[in-house]
Amino acid sequence: MKLIYRFIPILALAVVLGSCGYHNPNVYYGPAKSIYIADWKNRTNELSISSRIYRSLMRWYQKAGSISVVRQKSGADLIVAGEIISIDLPSLSYGINNTATEVKARLRVRYIVKEISTKKILLEVPDETWTEPYLLGKNSTQAIDNEDEAIDRIIENLSQKIYQSTISGIPKLGG
Repeated sequence: MKLIYRFIPILALAVVLGSCGYHNPNVYYGPAKSIYIADWKNRTNELSISSRIYRSLMRWYQKAGSISVVRQKSGADLIVAGEIISIDLPSLSYGINNTATEVKARLRVRYIVKEISTKKILLEVPDETWTEPYLLGKNSTQAIDNEDEAIDRIIENLSQKIYQSTISGIPKLGG
């Protein structure tokens, strides 16, 4: 009997959210659309960053109920394209012997999302900088791992912004 009482608050919340018209803003249920994610031009020496952005965007667009990611630009309704302008890892604070202990990863990008057939732009960001602090750690391996995690957080946040802007902009296209 105690087990049933544990689920009553969850059930009540589900009923309230369901009855008030709540919907998840991260899921698109409108008319079916296909999107092509172009390879981002990479001006940095971080060779894998373009593919990391692609994979992150792919994961986000796969959450949409009515958006499919296609491998060919021809036949796609929308395109996401971008450029990685720079990546910078400047020192922020110093510890004993003037060695850096904390660094801030800084990624500078530009990107666009547009409807291919009409060339209507859903989102255009000509220059945006994303930053994420991280600790260097006790050895070089830990420093590299921490740097990768910081860059992954930046990429995840960037991808989420692009995705959410896309799904909120699709209804405004009018078709």
